[in-house]
Amino acid sequence: MSLASQVIELAKQSGVTIVTAESCTGGLIAAAITDIAGSSAVFDRGFVTYSNDAKRAMLGVQSATLDAFGAVSEETAREMATGALEHSAAQLALSVTGIAGPGGSDFKPEGRVCFGICYAGLTQVETVGFGALGRENVRNEARDHGLNMILRALSESA
Repeated sequence: MSLASQVIELAKQSGVTIVTAESCTGGLIAAAITDIAGSSAVFDRGFVTYSNDAKRAMLGVQSATLDAFGAVSEETAREMATGALEHSAAQLALSVTGIAGPGGSDFKPEGRVCFGICYAGLTQVETVGFGALGRENVRNEARDHGLNMILRALSESA
């Protein structure tokens, strides 16, 4: 059973709807979920907020956060997740923002991805360094990591 299928089944069992806020993955997490028949029972919507302007306009990410920490930061991932929850009818929000590559810097290297998850009154963030795997591989790894984060959150609350 695919990760997305597991997410859908566990969300159905938990009575939870999901929203995503994606930057570097460009909607891959939402697509993975909605590729599965029956996903409409648990998937509310997905925001693809690639630009900083979109993060501000669609999710309410603060300019001060972006200026101080940048788009690829746990602070921005946190605001993306809470903003997605506030702008949807969902109970669980997952956000992802990172540098898929090519490129990056010494401070924020290629493959660094920040995640946020907001569920059951808690918001958690984490950063994963996938390394310079190439753009497609970083995006796919981030998609799978995000789906696993949803599974963990739903499993821990069950």
